[in-house]
Amino acid sequence: MDIATLKRLEKLNQLALTEEQEKAFLEFFSKKEKEAEALSEIDTENVERMVHVMPIMTVVREDKEIKNFTRDELQQSAPETTDGYWQVPRLVE
Repeated sequence: MDIATLKRLEKLNQLALTEEQEKAFLEFFSKKEKEAEALSEIDTENVERMVHVMPIMTVVREDKEIKNFTRDELQQSAPETTDGYWQVPRLVE
């Protein structure tokens, strides 16, 4: 990355970097560009492509309906019920 590109990115992102910060950014991106170049030099001709770094196994459980509670059991602690529904105070008049 050169200083002109950095200045353009500063303007696009509405940043105001000091000269010291600009220097640090340029050094950082220069280092990253060298690392990317080193990776591109590696021969990957006979390497199988990977989708995930770790092997992934999806475990799917059987979908079974289980009723833990009945409506009557759940409404036993309700202060008031009407026709099987919880009765609550009106919030909006």
